[in-house]
Amino acid sequence: MERLSRSATASLRMRPGAVNPHGRGIFPAMYADIDRILISHERIAEKVRQLAGQITADHAPDKLNGGEVMIVPIMTGAMIFCADLIRNIPIAMQIGLMTVSSYPGQSVRSQGAQLLGKKLGNVRGRHVLVLDDILDSGGTLGAVVPAVRAAGAAAVKTCVLLRKNRPVAMQTPVDYVGFDIPDEFVVGYGLDYNDYYRNLPDIVTLRPQAIAGQKKST
Repeated sequence: MERLSRSATASLRMRPGAVNPHGRGIFPAMYADIDRILISHERIAEKVRQLAGQITADHAPDKLNGGEVMIVPIMTGAMIFCADLIRNIPIAMQIGLMTVSSYPGQSVRSQGAQLLGKKLGNVRGRHVLVLDDILDSGGTLGAVVPAVRAAGAAAVKTCVLLRKNRPVAMQTPVDYVGFDIPDEFVVGYGLDYNDYYRNLPDIVTLRPQAIAGQKKST
């Protein structure tokens, strides 16, 4: 687990109107909405490799007594995290999907997890790893893990890329955590605000004007 220092995040604060910090000259309006980069794409990539190494070691065939592995990302936020993670896990696996809504529309606080759909396939007897982008209220894992267990999984583990520094999040059981972050609203790397910003490569905070809806990114 990695905890971010205030000095580290402050040093990455962006100027109003800043353009793409990666120099590719794309999505200037989206980048103008960024307040600061909380976690860079380079740090995310390194952390994903570390998590993949831990998961691979824990799910080696000799440790599962012949059991099979299924990865279940929570859509849509975990799609990019899942894609990068599984390409670093060199073991046989199947993929199941579950869709949960916690931040509908322009919400910046969890509105409670609603299970919208699932496409799990047969999880009976499998060792399931549930992937989520962020842990803040614990509601998503609280809804998904019992559902997977009820479907007959032999074991269920959980992995989140981000965990907010909130009492309810820190007290929620989770097996693998990428980064502990301040209790702030973040987007990028799959996380959204009103369905925008998922394609930003970094994890960032937004300027108040963007969250207030005073400007719309394109």
